[in-house]
Amino acid sequence: MNLVVREAFRTFKRAPLLSALSVTTIAFSLFVLGLFGLVVVNLQDALRRVEERVEIVAYLLPGTPIEPVTIGLKDIEAFPEVQAATYVSEDQALARARAELVEFRDVLRELERNPLPASVEVKLKPGFRDTEHVSAVAERLLGFGFVDDVRFGRDWIEKLDRLRQLAGAVAIVVGVAFAVVAVIIIGTTIRMTVLQRSREIAIMRLVGATDGFIRRPFLLQGALKGLLGGTVAIALSFAAYAVVDRYLEIHATFFSYEQAAVIIGFGALIGLIGSATSVGRHLRRV
Repeated sequence: MNLVVREAFRTFKRAPLLSALSVTTIAFSLFVLGLFGLVVVNLQDALRRVEERVEIVAYLLPGTPIEPVTIGLKDIEAFPEVQAATYVSEDQALARARAELVEFRDVLRELERNPLPASVEVKLKPGFRDTEHVSAVAERLLGFGFVDDVRFGRDWIEKLDRLRQLAGAVAIVVGVAFAVVAVIIIGTTIRMTVLQRSREIAIMRLVGATDGFIRRPFLLQGALKGLLGGTVAIALSFAAYAVVDRYLEIHATFFSYEQAAVIIGFGALIGLIGSATSVGRHLRRV
């Protein structure tokens, strides 16, 4: 094992320019993939913030006493989809309207009778904010005797569902395309390293070295190059993120530690696969 590690690192010293080219190619390939990943992460974050505004409003029958509503709130909060249920009285609804509808503040102040009904505002848990689950909860709310009407903006939630599905499909298709291009470019770069040592590989075969013995240093070398390239790609992505966030002031989100580790690990995996493919193909020809 020590011999394999020494041989892998010795290759960096023998061909520093080619090694640097390999790492740089991997880095920029993953950097492009990382930029797309940042777009996806921030798009998902934006959709998540929009989803948080999804709620169901159950308007209560006029004159409903607070006691059955209090009991009903506990039942509603017990729904597996429900995150929270809040009672809003007639007076609270009017005060909110006066605060939010500034242009109608004078009209609302001069009202002799409060026309706004009491209501129960229901917020759903993440994962249950799509049309199907929202509609199901709304149907159950209509089953309470004190509920007069239920509103949740079906058209708006359906549009949100379509946007979420479109974003997911684009992320998968473009992400796979970028990943395939990165694998091809990185594999070609690593193949150059293998070809540069073709004579050495042929000599090792002549003296009786097994394919496994010949392959292991290349595999380790490819994984190390991919690891370095992935680390550089994350650094470049962070630099690009910092510049955009500073000058455009869009308050973007960067990768989490787990997501960054996945990109670096993906680089190591690509380097490993590229080396294994190139060495295996070359060994079959020798």
